[in-house]
Amino acid sequence: MTYRILTLNDISPRGLARLPRERYEVGAAVARPDAILLRSADLHGFGVAPGVRAIGRAGAGVNNIPVAEMSRRGIPVFNTPGANANAVKELVLAGLLLAARNIGPAWLFARALEGDDEAVEAAVEQGKKNFVGFELPGRALGVVGLGAIGVEVANSALALGMRCSATTRSSRCSAPGSCPRASSRRCRSRICSRARMRSRCTCR
Repeated sequence: MTYRILTLNDISPRGLARLPRERYEVGAAVARPDAILLRSADLHGFGVAPGVRAIGRAGAGVNNIPVAEMSRRGIPVFNTPGANANAVKELVLAGLLLAARNIGPAWLFARALEGDDEAVEAAVEQGKKNFVGFELPGRALGVVGLGAIGVEVANSALALGMRCSATTRSSRCSAPGSCPRASSRRCRSRICSRARMRSRCTCR
């Protein structure tokens, strides 16, 4: 039996490779789909065919899918929380480093340098003090929410020597090892139970 998967957005070939062609027909023009696969396409007001058995979103949120309506129709909605957590964490760390070390302004300053080697060297010596910035170890970082992304960011911040405080919606802890979420599947953060730096966890 071949299942028909309607795609409403471009999906990574690595993801589609998990749907072997001998069992799945996948594409944007698939008729009478058994399932819908999407990223950011808005399904509100979209005519979901009666034969659809499942809807999958390649992303964390489901705000673009009428979940309540699909539930009433008996169509399960799946998402992929955490799939992009590492990518977002890296962007957060990049932002921290860009801001702390004035990399953006320094880049523009370096690109604007003109003249021979002697003139450039003199300009660098004169101007570099304006872009010193500060180092991250010892600095405090607040993380709102310890979901897949928050945990990654908090652990990376600790690895950089930062002090980290975090908030969750339903729990509070005041010392390493005492976080009520430490044994749960969601709480994998070293700021709660496995802090290498033994930093004080202030989940509130």
